Amino acid sequence: MDAHTLFAALASGGAVGLILGLVGGGGSILAVPLLVYFVGVGSPHAAIGTAAVAVTINALASLIGHARAGQVKWRCAGVFAVSGMIGAALGAELGKAFDGAKLLGLFGLLMIGVGLSMLRKRRTIEAPDVRLTRESAAALLPRLVPIGLGVGLAAGFFGIGGGFLIVPGLIAATAMPLSVAVGTSLVVVTALGLTTATSYAVSGLVDWRLTALLVMGGIAGAALGIVAGRSIAGSKRVLERGFAALVIAIGVYVVATAF
Repeated sequence: MDAHTLFAALASGGAVGLILGLVGGGGSILAVPLLVYFVGVGSPHAAIGTAAVAVTINALASLIGHARAGQVKWRCAGVFAVSGMIGAALGAELGKAFDGAKLLGLFGLLMIGVGLSMLRKRRTIEAPDVRLTRESAAALLPRLVPIGLGVGLAAGFFGIGGGFLIVPGLIAATAMPLSVAVGTSLVVVTALGLTTATSYAVSGLVDWRLTALLVMGGIAGAALGIVAGRSIAGSKRVLERGFAALVIAIGVYVVATAF
């Protein structure tokens, strides 16, 4: 591995981690285009597989803190994750069979859609404590299962963590508070990422050295982002809008070069 690839991989991981620390999520969607256009990974499929492993490790690390804070609804997460893993397994197989250039182009379209959705004003949802019990199962399961399956399918196909889809999906299914949905989503991100990463790893589409560098850079970037985020907490919405604009711009570039 040459010096440029080493630096580019560490910097890419750092950028993803920094965004995660600053705005609380979404950085993983930049991992694939960074690997392809900045690090120089020739195969979009290898970039997706490598990014999936790194996303899984980072999500698991973040989950520990949220779990300690009691912000994880384990039963809801379990149902959503199992449904999502089925979808992710199917999505990963479809993605691997898809033409690499076209898959990258669709990924660019996804980025544009995600960026536009981030620009929409969020509604704060206040709801009582959500619990998946025998009494509530009849109301919650018909929503958790299909939404989880659909989100997993998208996550597996594009090799992304899917947190930006999982959080609103959990809120739509259970009306849980946003802070709890964020913590609970990390269980699902870890499960879906592991499913996608395993599928790509079995096919030999994971660069393990790049994965290690992405994770190392991500840890450093996240630490820096958390510290910086505390000092500019009042400007978080501005940061989110700026990040959304960046995602849209990169998505347009990816589409323009892929098709």
